[in-house]
Amino acid sequence: MAAQKINEALEHLAKAEKCLKTSFLKWKPDYDSAASEYSKAAVAFKNAKQYDQAKDAFLKEAEAYENNKALFHAAKAYEQAGMMLKEMQKLPEAIHLIEKASMMFLENGTPDTAAMALERAGKLIEHVNLEKAVQLYQQSASVFENEERLRQAVELLGKASRLLVRARRLDEAVQSIQKEKNMYKEIENYPTCYKKTIAQVLVHLHRNDYVAAEKCVRESYSIPGFSGSEDCTALEQLLEGYDQQDQDQVSDVCNSPLFKYMDNDYAKLALSLSVPGGGTKKKSPATPQDAASAPTQGGNQHEEEDDEYAGGLC
Repeated sequence: MAAQKINEALEHLAKAEKCLKTSFLKWKPDYDSAASEYSKAAVAFKNAKQYDQAKDAFLKEAEAYENNKALFHAAKAYEQAGMMLKEMQKLPEAIHLIEKASMMFLENGTPDTAAMALERAGKLIEHVNLEKAVQLYQQSASVFENEERLRQAVELLGKASRLLVRARRLDEAVQSIQKEKNMYKEIENYPTCYKKTIAQVLVHLHRNDYVAAEKCVRESYSIPGFSGSEDCTALEQLLEGYDQQDQDQVSDVCNSPLFKYMDNDYAKLALSLSVPGGGTKKKSPATPQDAASAPTQGGNQHEEEDDEYAGGLC
């Protein structure tokens, strides 16, 4: 079967070369017919799992379409050549061709197709090169934003933000999440703004910047419905526990369903959050004065503990 497909591909290559030849009566190469034959050859090579030859045929198809000023079809061929390189485990080269295809889609006036190509490239490289994936998602988001398609743009920004957190590029993650939040405000998706505020606070605290975390919550009071929401209450409790170096309170908030069921990268931030100088969950130790007065003031001590926990749950 493979041999048959290879022979079929070779026949199409021969036809393509014939289309490109000129003569006394044929002054101009037939680029369109050549591109069609190269495409058929590429598909045949692909079906025979001869990915290197398929890639070469797709590149020749792209060149023929470029010569014929058919940029959209040329870009598609470059993208297909990139996918053949992906099958050959040559991801950097694959991404390069897909980026080239994206630029041609933009030049052709089809920005949506350009953005989707960049997104596909980001998915391909995500598990190999986080930084490149972030760049591709941000580029794709920018194309959608320029087209005023904010829902698609903010989804891709969200992917970039999560990868920045995973790569521990927290300063950049803060800025990316803020941009997401601004877009969600613009499309009036306020509940998602609350979730982005939680993500921001977690990143700020992992940056050891309590002031920025507190400011983030304070500024979010202007978002309709945030004040009094469960997100707001949880964040207030989290900041209170963090400020008072109460690891129990911080851990209780971070282990709540509101935090545990966030996107995985943010849930990990929550579970690994420790108060300054802390790191393990512990009860606040009794002071020497408390221990000395325990026999005579046991009732009062018990009431104070109740009050402390009551304060943490308000």
